[in-house]
Amino acid sequence: MEMNVSKVIEIQDYSWKYINTRVPAIRGINLSIEEGSFVGVIGPNGAGKTTLAYSIDGLIPGQYNGVKKGTVKVFGKEVEEYAKGELQQLVGVVFSDPEAQFTAMTVEDELVFGMENIGLSLTEIKERLEWVTELTDLSHLLMKPPYEISGGQKQRVALAAVLSMRPKILVLDEPTSMLDPVSRERIFGVLAKLKEEENNTIIAIEHSLENLVPLADQMVLLSEGELILHDETQPFFQQSRLLLEKGVFPPGAMLFFHELREKGLYQGRYPLTVAEGVQLLRGLKG
Repeated sequence: MEMNVSKVIEIQDYSWKYINTRVPAIRGINLSIEEGSFVGVIGPNGAGKTTLAYSIDGLIPGQYNGVKKGTVKVFGKEVEEYAKGELQQLVGVVFSDPEAQFTAMTVEDELVFGMENIGLSLTEIKERLEWVTELTDLSHLLMKPPYEISGGQKQRVALAAVLSMRPKILVLDEPTSMLDPVSRERIFGVLAKLKEEENNTIIAIEHSLENLVPLADQMVLLSEGELILHDETQPFFQQSRLLLEKGVFPPGAMLFFHELREKGLYQGRYPLTVAEGVQLLRGLKG
């Protein structure tokens, strides 16, 4: 897929094999991601999604032993060339287990910790704290211990702590996998605000396609360590047969229209949401 705007991530012929494993976790990856885009990354378990995320934020090869081939560049610079801590100010990562990221005794201290570490002024810290707590709806929880709040609130704290650092790239590694549907909606609500109001590049590894698809500009399919498909969201999901072969089930509205197309009853584009599907059905009946 040709990109005509500024590329913030460029991955070329990239493979990574963890030490003491027989086969690479990912291999032959070629992927470019442009500034300000929202990219959804999907695939079955063991596809290499987390390895890809770690490769972008420098955890690989920084904290893992293995064999690397090819290059991963962030803002035109290979991840290994960044000084310690430098890349983490550009790339923020949110994991599936928020407690793994907690270090402080209160939510406020958790949000302030990273900002203090990079030497921000008290004025800047206060401004960022107000911004991020409003964005993530955490103002009423600032004095609470992060370990005593709900799972959805914990994940919003983890996300807010990363956002307070103002990273240009946000990587989310299955951030809603441990959440109930209501909490999941709230996390994606925050991401929707980011997409609308900020210019972050967002890369979301996520199983909840019903929430992911309406926000994503592009989608990436990984399977058995290989990049199978990368395209804009609408044409990506036109490949429903390929997705199903790889163990990925598109959202219900898309599957319904896929069945209509398979039966020769529909030839148009697939809806990205249920509401869009209802409108298309009304058009067909009309």
